Amino acid sequence: MKAIIPAAGLGTRFLPVTRAVPKEMLPIGAKPALELIVEEAREAGAEEIAIVISPGKELIREYFKDCPGIKFAYQSEQKGLGHAVLQAAEAAGDADSVLILLGDAVVTGGCAAREMAQVSAANGGASVIGFERVPREKVSRYGIAKPAPGTPPGAKIFRVADLVEKPRPEEAPSDLAVAGRYILDSAIFGFLANQKKGYGGEIQLTDAIRRMISAQGARACMGCVYEGKRQDIGNPEGYFKALEAFHGHS
Repeated sequence: MKAIIPAAGLGTRFLPVTRAVPKEMLPIGAKPALELIVEEAREAGAEEIAIVISPGKELIREYFKDCPGIKFAYQSEQKGLGHAVLQAAEAAGDADSVLILLGDAVVTGGCAAREMAQVSAANGGASVIGFERVPREKVSRYGIAKPAPGTPPGAKIFRVADLVEKPRPEEAPSDLAVAGRYILDSAIFGFLANQKKGYGGEIQLTDAIRRMISAQGARACMGCVYEGKRQDIGNPEGYFKALEAFHGHS
């Protein structure tokens, strides 16, 4: 398996510190957050990892320069998560599927990527999206799953019929929010290559996944409510919560 870690964001919510240090390199315990994400990818079986960075984040490249199996791709313009993932298509090569771990999310209390890899293997190599349950009043912040008909309430593993980006609470098909981890069929790169701009005027990974599910059918994509807790380190409040959570599990 090959992995992609998008880490090209500008980190504006952490200014001024991110003028000197990328947000992904802020420490959690004795290691940069990004190193914990690399370790998670390794635990899931990824031997090659492509980290997507932007110009000015060379500190990341310098830190990992002697680590075997790590490559770099560049996102020179901020055009969205889908665009960032697409920049790593060449690095992913001829892999049947790719593991995508968002660079601003660490997971405490479990190895989400490994758990999802097991779900994929048990379902014939299907794509797997990691989810977490969120309060209904917060669903408008996330991509939300529409589980396949017949999915039992509270199911932790289910087939994904569709995704809805940032729905109103009264229109949300579930309380299952995309939680920063994906294992996707490599066909995703073809969908991203001609994906139109979506929410926020950006190329959204969610939109390309929806098209892939539509083309391949719900059987091709599973949902997994993984063990552990996603910690959003993309903003100072989330970062401090991650520090507390890491301390509680270390």
